[in-house]
Amino acid sequence: MDFGLVLQTDPPASQVVSLMRRAERNGFRYGWTFDSAVLWQEPFVVYSQILEHTRTLRVGPMVTNPGTRTWEVTASTFATLNDMFGNRTVCGIGRGDSAMRVAGRAPNTLARLGEAIDAIRDLAEGREAVVDGTALRIPWIRDGRLPVWMAAYGPKALALAGRKADGFILQLADPYLTEWMVTSVREAAAAAGRDPAAITICVAAPAYVGEDLGHARDQCRWFGGMVGNHVADLVGRYGEHSSMVPDELTAYVKARQGYDYSHHGRAGNPSADFVPDEIVDRFCLLGPAEAHVEKLRTLRDLGVDQFAVYAMHDAREAVIDTYGSHVIPALGG
Repeated sequence: MDFGLVLQTDPPASQVVSLMRRAERNGFRYGWTFDSAVLWQEPFVVYSQILEHTRTLRVGPMVTNPGTRTWEVTASTFATLNDMFGNRTVCGIGRGDSAMRVAGRAPNTLARLGEAIDAIRDLAEGREAVVDGTALRIPWIRDGRLPVWMAAYGPKALALAGRKADGFILQLADPYLTEWMVTSVREAAAAAGRDPAAITICVAAPAYVGEDLGHARDQCRWFGGMVGNHVADLVGRYGEHSSMVPDELTAYVKARQGYDYSHHGRAGNPSADFVPDEIVDRFCLLGPAEAHVEKLRTLRDLGVDQFAVYAMHDAREAVIDTYGSHVIPALGG
């Protein structure tokens, strides 16, 4: 199992770079960041410094979207980083939550997302692609490589990931829901004539190591609020108790009263007060290192290839170091 570290690009950027260097020293192979231009600093600028100050770490957004940058700009940016530092980038992409909504725009449609996945990959790897009706090719790219991993929750998005994406990003660590979603992605891949085993499965969730579960839950409760944005969209689309979406995913958002993006992805987010302890325990990894290892073994057995640690809490360095000394060695990373 591979491991990744997920951070927000809060200033100073030097601290983000330092934490990514620390992660690489501890055996992490991927460095991810949020991508929301209004809320945080521009991630692609920071990626250039991360790549410069690490040796093998792969970097990318968790996640970008097709709406905040034109597709040829996204592809050229990835390709430039790859040309400078070797093919060490990965494009995590989704419909767009905070990046679009904070700017007053609706998330992208799945149809547009599917077109973007193909176009961005083709352009970044030097092939021709059609963007808004115009055929484009970036002529200077040689031997480019850009895996595109898609974030998804709902049945239509999971099916799209199975048909189009090189990897699937699931932003929660509940084994029951992981099994359901991984199965959905792989079935869609098989139906499209693809090899289901060729799709990389990445689970991303907060991890907090320690014996004080109350404090750990409070530091990670924001995550249930963030996931609740996507779940609320699913409830609006499919209704409550739909056969299309498990109750285990949707039931907890009934008490949701709205969401303030100024606290997005941060410990102490008041918009996450509706998230019960049970959801925090299910969606995150909490407790002593042994508990993390046990849950990660379960996820690995369900087909998860990478666990990406959301480290938006007050113990970032401690979690990175503990994963390096206890968790990653136990999982064969």
